[in-house]
Parts: sequence; structure tokens; C-alpha cells
Amino acid sequence: MSVHDDPHAVDLKLPIAARIAAASERHGEAVIVERAVSLIEGNNEGKEFLLIVGGEHAQGILDGAPVLYWPELWGTRALLHAWNDSAADAVRSALSNQAWRVREMATRVVATRRIDAREQLVKLLEDETPRVRAGAARALGTVGIIEDIELIAPLVKDAELEVRRGAQLGMDAIRKRTTS
Repeated sequence: MSVHDDPHAVDLKLPIAARIAAASERHGEAVIVERAVSLIEGNNEGKEFLLIVGGEHAQGILDGAPVLYWPELWGTRALLHAWNDSAADAVRSALSNQAWRVREMATRVVATRRIDAREQLVKLLEDETPRVRAGAARALGTVGIIEDIELIAPLVKDAELEVRRGAQLGMDAIRKRTTS
């Protein structure tokens, strides 16, 4: 039987949301969340799960490319598509991951899932990576408080356009949430 005949083979051409949805239907969303958290924690969740969360790029790792931070990033990203509150601590932990891509993705999950991670996000406003600063400012727009506008405001003068945009979006979102 070839991999194409296997009803459980992962279709790497599907977008991440479709791969996660299919896996959640097959295994249960709680299992997918648990395994995503395990990846964030640096554990090996096996070939099939890596392909589910990483797609074609994961095949490269399975074929011998350097692992680096990719499984942690993919585990974090999976939480955009499968969720329960048991994953919140892992996402907060990912905000301090040594890999900037993981920190940035964690800001997206915080914003999407409205995780209470305000203190960590405030620290990330000073991250050395512009995309992380921008993500933190945008995420504070969903979970921050009115006083956070003062902390975000200096970023509207950041050297990086993406950071300036993220800061403005974050401040606007806080204003909209807190004045409506």
C-alpha cells in the first residue's frame, strides 16, 4: 500500500487550517491541542503530527534538514486553528522563546485567543526583532488596558514601518475596546 492509499496520510497540499481540521476530526481537538503544546515544549510528536502542523516544510525536516525552531513554531501556529484553554500557559511561555519567529507567532495566538499575557506583551514591545515588537503591539490591542497606550505610543516613531503600523493598530484597538 502506498502513502497515497493510506486514508490517514497527511495531504501536504492542504492549507494548515484544513490539515488541522481534518486531524481534529480524526483524533479530537483536545488531542491536537495537547500535541501542539508538546511541540512548543520541545518534544517529538512523531512524523504524522509534524506533517499535519508543518506541511511540506516538515517533510524537509524529516528528510534531514535542520530542525531549528520549526516544530515549536508549528505547534504554536496550530493553536490558531485548534484550541482549548489548557494551552494558554504554553503560549505565554512561547512569548519568551529564543526564536523570534516563535515569539511573533505566540503574539498572534494571544491576540486570536485573547489570552491574558499582558505583562509578557509589554516586555516584547522592546524586543530586538521588529516583527515581534509589531506583533506585541497588535496583541495588546486585544488584551491590553487603556494605560498600555502610553507604553505602545513610542513605537509609532520606530524606525520600522511594520512596527509603526502595529503600534497604531494596537492603540486604536485599545481605544475602541475601552471606550465602547
